[in-house]
Amino acid sequence: MLIIFAGLPGTGKTTLATELALSMGATYVRIDTIEQAMVRSSLRINSAEDAGYLVGYSVAEDNLKIGRTVIADSVNPIDITRSAWLKVAKNAERPSVEVEVICSDLDKHRHRVETRVSDIDGLVVPTWQEVLYREYRAWTRDRIVIDTADKSLHQSLDELMSHILNI
Repeated sequence: MLIIFAGLPGTGKTTLATELALSMGATYVRIDTIEQAMVRSSLRINSAEDAGYLVGYSVAEDNLKIGRTVIADSVNPIDITRSAWLKVAKNAERPSVEVEVICSDLDKHRHRVETRVSDIDGLVVPTWQEVLYREYRAWTRDRIVIDTADKSLHQSLDELMSHILNI
């Protein structure tokens, strides 16, 4: 199965995706990690643009084809990227589920963004203003929505697992 995460920076998406991958023994594909590795590479690029997503799609599909569950962690802000992840699962002939992680409490969300420290060497985390003005389009199809505003990590994980087990 491909479990496709989406959500703005600071919502708890990566924390939840990582915990889910650990609890399921799944392969974890994080676009931020791929993109930052590209920036640090000898290619001397300033922005990975769509290349990070393209690499992520390929790594996810390879792992799905060998029977692994894959957790895809990215902002996944527009329908093009969301549909591309679904195509990865279809190409591998595996089921998929989309998960949008939100933080409905703007004060908590802002605090998370403003106190966040990057866990990827060289990655500069966005400011609150950058998060507010980032392109992130409304969803046009069903997905699991996890609101982390008033839940602990374990409560969010339990809620997500109950949704996934019912698919």
